[in-house]
Amino acid sequence: MNSITVNGTTITCSGNNIVVSNGKIIVDGNVIQTDIGNNAQITIDGDVNKIECSGSVEVHGNSGEIECRGNCAVSGDVSGDIDCGGFVQCGDVSGSIVAGGSVQCTKC
Repeated sequence: MNSITVNGTTITCSGNNIVVSNGKIIVDGNVIQTDIGNNAQITIDGDVNKIECSGSVEVHGNSGEIECRGNCAVSGDVSGDIDCGGFVQCGDVSGSIVAGGSVQCTKC
């Protein structure tokens, strides 16, 4: 069970593929929240397989592939690629990193 906090509002959900785009939160293909606005600040507590978002994302756990337009911070490891518009901060990364800002990771 994961929790997703968007702009200060927390939602508990089960699922591993999270998309935050066009004002919606979509988990494993199901819309779970609408009208969140664009460029939302997203915090995910738990492990996820894939994240796509139009803003910044912070993950308290491990992640697979991440694609975001803002900054990306992961307290655990990333088992896929990271593509973000801002900085990246994370543990080990087994994929490639494309970032618009600085990159700080345990092992890239």
